[in-house]
Amino acid sequence: MTLRFAYGTNGLTDLRLDDALFLLADLGYAGVGLTLDHMHFDPMAADLSDRTGRLSRTLAILGLTVTIETGARYILDPRRKHGPSLLDPDPDGRAARVRLLVRAVQTAADLGAHAVHCFSGIIPEGVDRDTAWKRFAHELAPVLDAASGLGVPLAVEPEPGHLLATLDDFHRLRHLLGSPDALGLTLDIGHCQCLEPNPPAECVRAAAPWVRHVQIEDMRRGVHEHLPFGEGDIDFRPVVDALTELTHTGYQGLITVELPRHAHAGPTLAEGSLHFLRDLEGGAHA
Repeated sequence: MTLRFAYGTNGLTDLRLDDALFLLADLGYAGVGLTLDHMHFDPMAADLSDRTGRLSRTLAILGLTVTIETGARYILDPRRKHGPSLLDPDPDGRAARVRLLVRAVQTAADLGAHAVHCFSGIIPEGVDRDTAWKRFAHELAPVLDAASGLGVPLAVEPEPGHLLATLDDFHRLRHLLGSPDALGLTLDIGHCQCLEPNPPAECVRAAAPWVRHVQIEDMRRGVHEHLPFGEGDIDFRPVVDALTELTHTGYQGLITVELPRHAHAGPTLAEGSLHFLRDLEGGAHA
């Protein structure tokens, strides 16, 4: 089974959304990681339903699959990056994040997306870790209910610096929630290189039962900086081998290149990234 590569719109923010989608289809990508943001697809827009319908038709025409990303930096608060989160001390702030995530789940269902990505957020000042974990699990519950009802996996991403930062943290959340079927994992290959004790390929194999979405980019050990392929420390051949094994165990989702700080070179990097990954995949199949 051929790996299904996608490219994140957060790395194409200098392009109009339709231009970005046509570019990715022309390059040969199988899908797109769509970040809900004010630049491309605003989840707060009054005409969201109409825009979702138009986007659905465009994706169908281009033959692109989609996953929904919810990592826009200032979608809820123009002054606080990724704020408010599900850990916010203010109940109204947490409720705003819940509403955004539930809307993302509905949008994903309307678009036929294979997953909705989310993360915990950083621990706010003055909040202890136990309280943060209880708050996260409590606030995530209605989002999981919506995901379960609509048949869309919620794929939580371990994010360096956040409460849920590692694969062990994901399993802690899973156990806190009683392992609901709707709860899955976004596995970021670069984050594995950055924080995990095992190499990224081993992380893919260990996390396989829970993976619902994959993000991929280069990264250096201990430095959370998304880099183009070849600029970090990752040996990608064993990673591609492990991802190929993942598809053989039933994973049918996208593997999304995520370079959100390289939008100035987005079209060039989108083309080069796909060539890099396809060359590795061809070598793995040889």
